[in-house]
Order: sequence, then structure tokens, then C-alpha cells
Amino acid sequence: MGAASDRRGQLDKLGREDHHDRVARGGKVTGADRALYWISKHYLALLNIVMLFYFGLPILAPVLMNAGATAPANLIYTIYKPLCHQFGFRSFFLFGEQAYYPLEEAHVDGVVSFHEATGIDDLHNPAGIGRYEARQYTGNEQMGFKMALCERDMAIYSMIFLFGILYAVSGRKLKPLHWMLWILIGMGPIGLDGFSQLFSQMEWTWLQGFLPYRESIPLLRVLTGALFGLATAWFAYPSIEESMSETRQFFYKKFAAVENK
Repeated sequence: MGAASDRRGQLDKLGREDHHDRVARGGKVTGADRALYWISKHYLALLNIVMLFYFGLPILAPVLMNAGATAPANLIYTIYKPLCHQFGFRSFFLFGEQAYYPLEEAHVDGVVSFHEATGIDDLHNPAGIGRYEARQYTGNEQMGFKMALCERDMAIYSMIFLFGILYAVSGRKLKPLHWMLWILIGMGPIGLDGFSQLFSQMEWTWLQGFLPYRESIPLLRVLTGALFGLATAWFAYPSIEESMSETRQFFYKKFAAVENK
């Protein structure tokens, strides 16, 4: 406190305008103060709204396609293209005969494969033109229309949203998930499923001996995505709340000090 007092005295003697401006701002409540205080109180609702829109718009895309509103639907697909691969064989479909059309290599019984439904070839090759065509493909009246995010991403962001609702209902009382559990529950399964699939499809001869070609199934994509979304939100949201609580306490004291002047 003594050092702070000495520093303030030295700055007062120097007469620096920016110092006096900062002191003046510290003695009154500004619009920025009120905005930051409001955000610290309502940040969870804002995050939940953002998450709802983020995974809600990809669901709206097939709804619009089915209704014949192709222009706004294609706009949504375009917006989400940099955020997701949007492969038709790894996405959910609405309003069609099946909820998903996996690759034949996934070995999902009882469903029509993406190749059988579309006639697109060379889908097993990550560098083939078939992958590009599968990304551009949005569906038709028989197959239905795909969501603008893949199965795994839909599970991730919908679970983050659901945890946000649960966290709000709990009164923000849940403790943060330990970082080791976040790695074990969240990162482990999605990394194992995703990377084993990725590297098995690289067509590297030295890998094929012990890592045969595999294509994950929709159930595994949803399960690993949901675990990652849940663990990440559980790890992050309570920590955000701790930071926002400190921000609220700061403004409580500042507002009280200004009112009592």
C-alpha cells in the first residue's frame, strides 16, 4: 500500500494527463463498467444462446431445403464449410429414408450406403474427387437433406449447450471437472476414434500392417463427440464462472464506493 501511495504521489507530481484521466475514471461508473458488469452476470445465457444458434442453424439447413428455400439453406452450408468437412457419409439427414448413409467400409448393417444412395465413387480415397463431391452433396427428396455439421460436431455442440442449461439450473454450483478427467473422458475417446480413422486412411504401407483401413460408425462419432462436449463444458464453465464472480465482486465494490462518495 505504501508503494502504491508513493507511486501515485510521483505520478501526481509529474502531472501526466493520462494518469489523472485514469484516476477520474476510477472515481465514477462508466458505461463500460455497466456493460462488463452485465456480461459478468449474464455470460452463461449468452453462451447458451450462441451454442443454440451454432448447432441450430445446421439443423435449419435441411429444414429449409425440404421447404424449397434453397438459397438460405445453401448460405448456411457455405457459412459452415470452413468449420466442418460436411461429408455426406458422416452427416445426419432429415426428411429422408435414413438418418445417415455411411460408407460401405463402416460395415453398418441394415442401411443403404452413401455410394449406393448417390452413385458417387472413390469415396474411400481421402484425396479422391469423390470426397469433394460428398462434401458438396446436400441431398434430395428421397435421401433427405444433410445437416450443415457432421455427426460428431453436432454431438459436441449440442452437449455443450445441454451442459450449459444444466449448469444454469444448478445455480452454477457444479465444481470444474479435473483436467486429468477431461483428458481421459473428453480427449481420449475422440482422439482414439478420430486419429485411428485418419491415419488408417493415409494409405501408408508401413502403417497398414498393424492399422488396417477403418471408417468410424455414426454411433461412435456421436458417443465420442458427446463425451468431448460434456467434458469440455464441465471443465470450462465453472472456471469461467469463477472469473466472472471475481469481476462481479470488483464492480460491487466500485459501485458501492462511488455511491458512498
